[in-house]
Amino acid sequence: MLCYNQDMDPTTARQLIELNRQFYADFGTRFSATRQRIQPGVRKIAAELLGTEHILDLGCGNGELARTLAQNGFRGTYLGLDFSLPLLNDARSQPDGFSANFCTADLTSPDWEQSLGSANFSLITGFAVLHHIPGENLRRSILRKVYKLLEPGGTFIHSNWQFMNSEKLKHRIQPWETAGLSVKDVDEDDYLLDWRGGGSGLRYVHLFSPQALSQLAAETGFQMRESFFSDGEGGRLGLYQVWERYENKG
Repeated sequence: MLCYNQDMDPTTARQLIELNRQFYADFGTRFSATRQRIQPGVRKIAAELLGTEHILDLGCGNGELARTLAQNGFRGTYLGLDFSLPLLNDARSQPDGFSANFCTADLTSPDWEQSLGSANFSLITGFAVLHHIPGENLRRSILRKVYKLLEPGGTFIHSNWQFMNSEKLKHRIQPWETAGLSVKDVDEDDYLLDWRGGGSGLRYVHLFSPQALSQLAAETGFQMRESFFSDGEGGRLGLYQVWERYENKG
């Protein structure tokens, strides 16, 4: 097994964050064009909602979740956050009569949640988001903020890319030197994947296992309630987990 950093160097983390930020700035419009419907796992979750939730959608992308909620007759409140302006521009095009709000926010910034004030949400979603956050410390920091933004008993539902379950996607893994880094700079299960749609781009992605996510839930105050695979080839390209804000009454 290769040796990796226990705590990612802040300079490396910033470089990986900037890599993804640049990708979604350059390819956000093209990426949005490939995401004109939600994944089966997200559709399953949307269909199981009561329809009255107060939802915060982290990494809302081009707003497809909100459109699906509108189709389902959703009557609650919805706020979507994303750092990609091209994706947010597409997200703001919603069905007439459906109330959805969208704001620019970068989850890797230290104070992204402050603009939300004292708002509490019954459901926070993070579909295909957490795997773009570099470093264990930054991931834990974001998840602790998610915990605080949830009302007692609230739920955090997220998905993470399982690209290693696809032979095609495995071929998109690039050496770290392509981004000016080495394997010694990054963490175990960190990968660099290329993009081949309308140009050449690079994205940083972390590969989570169910066990690693369950441990992360416990470390940040959550109780893991459900875990399942869905999407893509063989229904195994997305790992979904449902976490509940755990209230320790002891």
